[in-house]
Amino acid sequence: MFTGIIESAGVITNIQKNGDNIRFTITSEFSSELALGQSVAHNGVCLTIEKTDTPNYTVTAIQETLNKTDLGQWKIGDRVNLERAMKMGDRMDGHIVQGHVDKTLDCIAVEKHEGSTVFTFGLEDNDDTLIVPKGSVCINGVSLTVAETKDGQFSVAIIPYTFEHTNFSTLAKGSRVNIEFDILGKYAARHMAAFKKENA
Repeated sequence: MFTGIIESAGVITNIQKNGDNIRFTITSEFSSELALGQSVAHNGVCLTIEKTDTPNYTVTAIQETLNKTDLGQWKIGDRVNLERAMKMGDRMDGHIVQGHVDKTLDCIAVEKHEGSTVFTFGLEDNDDTLIVPKGSVCINGVSLTVAETKDGQFSVAIIPYTFEHTNFSTLAKGSRVNIEFDILGKYAARHMAAFKKENA
């Protein structure tokens, strides 16, 4: 389990195709503290540590992960938002994040404001049932509050600290990001759908 509070931004140093899978080598400031089998969220995607060689470590993304996320578009030199799994008893400063990305969405607008940057993302299908104003959403592994929702889109406001210390500083109109909707909202939507089906 994660909280969406990014610890560090790593850098991809090697990419190796292995059948349908892709193996990534990443440089991180906490590589020396990692253990084999440990879970780390990469842009919100939970991946297992397979090898460590300070300052690098290696993880593998399988086809299912590549289909649901933006990992297949990663390039050597890209910055990746990193968060290690939370410890029991830690403060939970973000929200409950599983590291199980629901889908990717496109950034449709970036607006600079005095003291913040507002990013707007397009929604698909019935995604709007999973987004509520002032609710939580995880974008590229970052726990954020939904600032505004409109038909087919939602916005988040990024403070300067988050902008500078995550890869939000590299996002632009047209960028594709990993989205994990709030788990509580997903359960509520599932129950409502089942209720409507039973009472149809």
